[in-house]
Amino acid sequence: MNPLLSRLQPYPFERLRQLFAGVTPNPAYRPISLGIGEPKHATPEFIKEALTGSLAGLSVYPATAGEPKLREAFRHWLQVRYGLLGVDANTQMLPVNGSREALFAFAQTVIDPTRDAVVVCPNPFYQIYEGAALLAGAQAYYAPSDPARNFAVDWDAVPTEIWNRTQLIFVCSPGNPTGAVMPLEEWKKLFELSDRHGFVIASDECYSEIYFGDTPPLGGLEAARKLGRTEFPRLVSFTSLSKRSNVPGLRSGFVAGDSACIKQFLLYRTYHGSAMSPVVQAASVAAWNDEAHVAANREQYRRKFAEVTPLLAQVLDVRLPDASFYLWAGVKGSDTEFARELLSQYNVTVLPGSYLAREAGGTNPGAGRVRLALVADTAECVEAAQRIVQFVRKSEVTS
Repeated sequence: MNPLLSRLQPYPFERLRQLFAGVTPNPAYRPISLGIGEPKHATPEFIKEALTGSLAGLSVYPATAGEPKLREAFRHWLQVRYGLLGVDANTQMLPVNGSREALFAFAQTVIDPTRDAVVVCPNPFYQIYEGAALLAGAQAYYAPSDPARNFAVDWDAVPTEIWNRTQLIFVCSPGNPTGAVMPLEEWKKLFELSDRHGFVIASDECYSEIYFGDTPPLGGLEAARKLGRTEFPRLVSFTSLSKRSNVPGLRSGFVAGDSACIKQFLLYRTYHGSAMSPVVQAASVAAWNDEAHVAANREQYRRKFAEVTPLLAQVLDVRLPDASFYLWAGVKGSDTEFARELLSQYNVTVLPGSYLAREAGGTNPGAGRVRLALVADTAECVEAAQRIVQFVRKSEVTS
């Protein structure tokens, strides 16, 4: 067996299952889960129709690079969403089976484990980054975050010795779990570090279309163009339909950026056998070419967060994020005990923040926080928030 598998830590939801072992949720309440970031809004009918109307595609093997019509849909969306002109649909983008699969596979493409490789991750972070780094034979380095800046990464705190060994850096903007969006000056700093040390930037942007202000989140490719980096050197962005279009089961997204990185990634994927089904491609084309359903989806989240956030702010350290569908809430005391007792007393599931981070520099930046995924309908999320308020107030009285 691959000895690197032994380096993997239990996935957060496995740890949650172990945490809840022996807990009997209060049967007076129906179960409500805010623990998993799985979109629950309805899948648009036109996407379903595009899928079922393309079943003839099951009779052919798909090309790893995708059909020209699909890549053209990617190119058009990048132009509409980010104002990016001149991105080559043939050399600078590829379809992927969801951003999670692609983020993992990309690390296997980029990392040279014979060179004492380091992969830099934000902390807290999406666990795939760590697993991808470890199974590529690299060391994961957890860049510290600043709670005073909504857990934005403090890139200046990363030692030069680490940057000298870094081959890949994972960036998540809007962030999971905090919802923070990287500004242009932060991208400028990362690009300068990449130029100096030669590492590749993997920009995870799967939450880019769920935001609460008037200005859409800045994307990595967009930032590069604004800073005059026309060919996106050592930069690849990852995006997905799962959250944008409420199709997590479709497993569809795309990567775009540096043509040299894309060329090597295509070579890896050709052998990896990760071509997208023609049926999924047809549904994806329909989804990428429509913005009306995305705006409607975003409005649902805006109304929901507007109702839920003030309720929770009465008892938790929480505020509206820049983007994404999570609330990153501070609790008093242990985050794991909070999650366990909340399930026991009020049948609401939340994810302990310490499960989404690693101890670094003597501290776990997720400790004392919980992640709340507001993915269900508004009424259910409001009910969950009301139960959490009751739980916290009851705990304060009895403590």
